[in-house]
Amino acid sequence: MSADAQLFDDTFNITAIDANKYDRVSRLSGISTGNDIVMTCDVNTELYPCSIGDTIQLVLASTLSLDGSKDDGKGWRISNDGETSLSDIFDYVCHGKIYRFEEGEGESIKVYISFGGLLLFMQGPYKKLTPLRMDYVYLLMKK
Repeated sequence: MSADAQLFDDTFNITAIDANKYDRVSRLSGISTGNDIVMTCDVNTELYPCSIGDTIQLVLASTLSLDGSKDDGKGWRISNDGETSLSDIFDYVCHGKIYRFEEGEGESIKVYISFGGLLLFMQGPYKKLTPLRMDYVYLLMKK
């Protein structure tokens, strides 16, 4: 995958799961393996079940194309032409909008992303999260 298309890539340990509000959606909380980024992410656990203690790779990308070429507006649905994309490599894929950035304490920033109502919040070093200053991204996760 092109480095330009990959905006964020880190591994997180799931530290808590809140499944009280909805039937098929849980809010995962985790911390990166480098202990510098915290995240909470709403996940459809019927499609992607998780447990406390699981380790997941979380990638945010501007395109699903392996060569980094821009999307042509066709979305991420499975194509019939046999073309391989990032969605074939990961277990859970969503498309969403980055809707807010906030300054944190010191060199920290907060990022808020909505995937059709499922939310992702991350707080961490400005240097790691600043590439996310764009409108739309793909969320890709795998264990």
